[in-house]
Amino acid sequence: MKVGLLYSRIRRDEKLLLSELRERDHEIEKIDVRKQQFNIHEAPEAFEDLDIVVDRCLATSRSVYATKFAKAYGVPVVNGPEVADTCADKVNNSLALEAAGVPTPNTDVAFTKDAALESIEKFGYPCVLKPVVGSWGRLMAKIDSRSAAEAILEHKETLGHYEHKIFYVQEFVDKPGRDMRVLAVDGEPIAAMVRSSDHWLTNAAKGAETNEFELDDRALELVEKASDAVGGGLLGIDLMEVGVDEESGEFEDYTVHEVNHTVEFKALNEVTDVDVPAKVVDWLEQKAATEADAEVTA
Repeated sequence: MKVGLLYSRIRRDEKLLLSELRERDHEIEKIDVRKQQFNIHEAPEAFEDLDIVVDRCLATSRSVYATKFAKAYGVPVVNGPEVADTCADKVNNSLALEAAGVPTPNTDVAFTKDAALESIEKFGYPCVLKPVVGSWGRLMAKIDSRSAAEAILEHKETLGHYEHKIFYVQEFVDKPGRDMRVLAVDGEPIAAMVRSSDHWLTNAAKGAETNEFELDDRALELVEKASDAVGGGLLGIDLMEVGVDEESGEFEDYTVHEVNHTVEFKALNEVTDVDVPAKVVDWLEQKAATEADAEVTA
């Protein structure tokens, strides 16, 4: 199998993946998207004879456009541009989950400061203001008062970029100091971890403590539904427990707050007995073989 890896920086996640591919004697074409020119008529030389392309771009815009070109060149790509477009934008993400009947935090989108303030007042304090595009918990704000809301909204309105003028306001989910990240391929979990922190943000990138998590039947159901909602592929699906009883620890349900399309897995690989990169490569091999068979029979 000849694998193309779209990247802009090789992180530990990509190193784990590359190491597993090399151990299985797969041929690898590393494609630095910063140095490529993507022509609309003819594929760059780097895309010749590839069996599959794996998108590991850091920047959302590069991810979306590079995968569109890979698809246009007739090369199977994971994750595809439709999945990237849905997952990379929080508005698209929320709409897809809601349309599929997946429980997800209630959200308003507003286009002016005054309209956003009305949404914030409607949700009550605290509530959350997020950028429509972003990762690692950056530029997210937990808003605890009207004065804080007014200051943050004014700041965003003057930042300049059009994305800051799209106000994504979300109810605050009173989770029990943790959430769950599930790595799944086409809705089938590879492994999962719980991320715990005293901070309201429980991202591993923010220093949350991570431990292995065993999925129950409801979590398995929601992972499959959330994956289908965004188009499937190699995904990171984030769950939070809602309606938690502080004494018993029992909870009513999960809510899926987002699905990630260029998911990191180094932290997960450290806390689980599952060989995560090996499972990912298993899936890539199956995916490439299926695509090859489909091309032969077409």
